Amino acid sequence: MTGTQFDLFRTSDDHEELRAAVRDLVADKVTPYAAEVDETATYPQAAHDALVASDFHAPHVPEAYDGVGADALATCIVIEEVARGCASSSLIPAVNKLGSMPVILGASEELKQKYLPRLAAGDGFSYGLSERDAGSDTASMRTRAVRDGDDWVLNGQKSWITNAGVSEFYTVLAVTDPDAGRGKGISAFVVEKGDEGFSFGAKERKLGIKGSPTRELIFDNVRIPGDRIIGEPGTGLPLALRTLDHTRVTIGAQAVGIAQGALDLAVDYVKQRQQFGKRVADFQGIQFMLADMAMKLETARQMVYVAAAKSERDDPDLSFFGAAAKCYASDAAMEITVDAVQLLGGSGYTQDFAAERMMRDAKITQIYEGTNQIQRVVMARQLLGR
Repeated sequence: MTGTQFDLFRTSDDHEELRAAVRDLVADKVTPYAAEVDETATYPQAAHDALVASDFHAPHVPEAYDGVGADALATCIVIEEVARGCASSSLIPAVNKLGSMPVILGASEELKQKYLPRLAAGDGFSYGLSERDAGSDTASMRTRAVRDGDDWVLNGQKSWITNAGVSEFYTVLAVTDPDAGRGKGISAFVVEKGDEGFSFGAKERKLGIKGSPTRELIFDNVRIPGDRIIGEPGTGLPLALRTLDHTRVTIGAQAVGIAQGALDLAVDYVKQRQQFGKRVADFQGIQFMLADMAMKLETARQMVYVAAAKSERDDPDLSFFGAAAKCYASDAAMEITVDAVQLLGGSGYTQDFAAERMMRDAKITQIYEGTNQIQRVVMARQLLGR
């Protein structure tokens, strides 16, 4: 692994100005609707519109494609701050990066010019990798794309697709050469929402992030023009895994944001709550809990920021640091949100306070974009040189 530079631990003035701008927007346009979004399981349209209007919906899109060209750390700060108010809404910038990263990393210039400006203008971009029987085992996917003249014909399904039905575009992985060997005959394509034969399954009924629709993608003889393949045939799985190296960092940022929101809530509550003639915050046991929560949170934040800097440079040890940041931050977020519920006591168990929502939302960060068990496999392989 390469050495870590000291300047990774200090954000720039521009980063902090960005944080302040996003925080103000979230306080005005996102947080006030978060409880209703969760309770009704409806897409956070108000947050979507506000993020698009402020260019925070896809800040990673380069300036060459009409984006704002935010670096990886700035993008993480946007996601972190939105997640602090509403985890469902934070999936707008997070998934837009996930869905479009294969295009940025591996597509032709013509394909980039076709789709990235539309993403920058507000059209969403989702990512289709997992299947019912191919979750962590991505190489066993069954969705097929068969060449037909200059086109490809796509058949199969993808599961657990975030913002499915809302996004206009989808990066989809499919087997194009079943005889090439395990994981070697997979290619990536851009599918458009309006393509004939492309449809969506019912919305999943979920524990958390209820405002972000999760649905199946269903492909029934979907004809894809040949120029919509991303890179060369057979390069899809390495591209998908390289994408995850970069975007796992953003899930770490989301986890940090959720945890920060929970810690803020817990601190405010125990400073106001009175028991046995004094504030709950004055009990040493409570102070120790808060200190541990804050310590875990700041450790997670530093890991995410270092990994973001490595993502920006595309360092050779990004696989380890991306997996470590996502794994540690999501585990920490789960612990911190559970403790926040505990600190609020009976109130923490009710929907009158956001702690229980944050706890439910935090759980998914340990699961998607690779379970934390898979993250540990990734890290171990890096350590062992495999």
